[in-house]
Amino acid sequence: MSIPNITVVSILKEIKTIDPLVLKKILSANIKARRKKLGISQEKLAEMANLSVQMVNCIEGRRAWVSDKSLLALANALGVEAFQLFVPDTEKQKTNTHALSSRLLMKLRQDMKKDINANVDIYFERLLNMNQKN
Repeated sequence: MSIPNITVVSILKEIKTIDPLVLKKILSANIKARRKKLGISQEKLAEMANLSVQMVNCIEGRRAWVSDKSLLALANALGVEAFQLFVPDTEKQKTNTHALSSRLLMKLRQDMKKDINANVDIYFERLLNMNQKN
């Protein structure tokens, strides 16, 4: 039995890149969520990170990207590691997935009821037609 030839290049080919807009959305959402969790305003966060209020507003509003220096300053002010600001909120994803599953299940139930009712109607119509012929 031979071992497959796995190289760094082959692994890298398998890795999909993240859309920059999605990354920006995750970053801005995490900064805003963490700021609100700490109970601080954009003004206070800007002061703590030594950034302008406009810059914090633009980052949270996804109108500006952060430099590495600003990213580290924001992470420090928010009390997290910089990489944590790029991790999607899995609890929100779980909630969204659960809500989607519930809606799909409800739709499936509605569709099944319609199909069953339609089949019952067809069955009884055939029975009536058979009785009328006899």
